[in-house]
Order: sequence, then C-alpha cells, then structure tokens
Amino acid sequence: MKKTVSTPNAPAAIGPYSQAVELNGTVYVSGQLPINPATGTMPDGIEAQTRQSLENIGAILKEAGLGFNDIVKTTVFMADLSMFGAMNAVYAEFFPESKPARACFQVAALPKAALVEIEAVAGK
Repeated sequence: MKKTVSTPNAPAAIGPYSQAVELNGTVYVSGQLPINPATGTMPDGIEAQTRQSLENIGAILKEAGLGFNDIVKTTVFMADLSMFGAMNAVYAEFFPESKPARACFQVAALPKAALVEIEAVAGK
C-alpha cells in the first residue's frame, strides 16, 4: 500500500510531489535541496549545502522510522562536478558504516540555483 511521508522538519515540496513515498517497506525520498526548513534559506558553499540536503533526507527518513543505515541508493545532482571532492567528504560523514549504491551527475541547473540536490531510496 502506498503511503505519503511528510515532516515539517524538512522543506515542503516546491511542486506537485511528496517529500517521500513508502511502498511495501521501501521509502523513496524526493530530491532534497539544501533548504533549511526553519528559515527557508540555503547556506553558502558546497559543503554546507551537501550537509543540509542530507539533514533534510535524515528528517524525512526519521518520520518513516528509518535512518541513514537503511539507505540502499542515492543520486547526487551537482551544478559543478569540480566540487565533487568537497561534496564527497561531507557525504562520507553520513555513511560511516553502511555505504549505499550511488550515482552522481552534473546537471545544467538546479532549482533555486542550488549547488547540490540529493535523492535517496531506503528499505525497512
């Protein structure tokens, strides 16, 4: 049975989509921009933006009863792959034990001129 996952501890969707959807124990987290849900602002720099995007994913997963160790796949979208090393260093902090599969792409642009957006799939 399909269930919408939503929390005020992550930014609200800025379009016609859900923060996450759970189906048969798998949670699909929509791409998370680095927006602070309390202020509606984005921090400066790839490190801070990566951290905020991942914190947003963490808040959504928590609402679904999951955590970072339950993530099986992420996709990272970056405005500039020359910042890959800095993004990757922060990303690694969130996955010290159970590292998910991952794809990373440079894209022409991200909403709100973000430097990074990250989506995730997690399983119960």
